[in-house]
Amino acid sequence: MMNIRPIRNETDYAAALRRIDTLIDSDYGTVEGDELDILSTLVDAYEQKHHAISAPDPVAFIESVMEFLEIDQTEFAKLLGSRSRASEILNRRRPLTLSQIRRITSAWNIPADPLIREYHVAQAG
Repeated sequence: MMNIRPIRNETDYAAALRRIDTLIDSDYGTVEGDELDILSTLVDAYEQKHHAISAPDPVAFIESVMEFLEIDQTEFAKLLGSRSRASEILNRRRPLTLSQIRRITSAWNIPADPLIREYHVAQAG
């Protein structure tokens, strides 16, 4: 028997997660499988509203990809064709250009979307 309630607070959220844990191996199309599907949808909606994780800015994204791919600043500079340009970008003193974004996404096989977001660049002076 399903006893599904809205998730209104962290206590409800924790209870839903515990119930999902017990239902996780339920077969599709069974009462338990349907309950799992409904609870998962409710938890997802609650998380989107209350536990949303914002996307990193372009520089943080580049740094994460560099760490994941084990690329150092020297290799990044070679990709861009300039040590100073790589340093300026990573230190947020110069924004990425469209051609740099194209070069990075092509070389690292990553999406361009995270690189075209607006982000803070330090003012010269």
